Amino acid sequence: MAETTAEIPVEGVEEYTTETPEAPQEYTSESLASRFGDPQPAAGTGRRKNAIARVRIIPGTGQWKINGRTLEGYFPNKVHQQEVNEPFKVLELEDRYDVVARISGGGISGQAGALRLGVARALNEADVDNNRGPLKKAGFLTRDARAVERKKAGLKKARKGTQYSKR
Repeated sequence: MAETTAEIPVEGVEEYTTETPEAPQEYTSESLASRFGDPQPAAGTGRRKNAIARVRIIPGTGQWKINGRTLEGYFPNKVHQQEVNEPFKVLELEDRYDVVARISGGGISGQAGALRLGVARALNEADVDNNRGPLKKAGFLTRDARAVERKKAGLKKARKGTQYSKR
């Protein structure tokens, strides 16, 4: 049997090649940066223990909105405020972004850790080339997987059992 291949003319395609054509000028990174400006808005999700933080950063004046409250209103403890601000301090971007976050679950400490991871991921997404190295070196892009161990059947807590009595 002889194989036949019928050539079907396709409009706009002269010949097929394995090479990728040049990107049009309208899609280059320079034109995108000029269209969106610098810095760019971005989003990130952070998790710590049972807390989940959905974070959105927008170029602005450094205002925080966490579940509709300010940073000081939501985290009255200065240690938690400092922990949440660390990614901005490492990159020297304080007061350049407004942060809008929705946090649910967990306790105050877990929520602060989740918010820090969410902010770091959003900053990484905003400018991967410049922000990833310092954030990674500081350990802000690593998710802390430690969580409370579950209670096992027959025990009082996760590992605590009843005391053995000989008599």
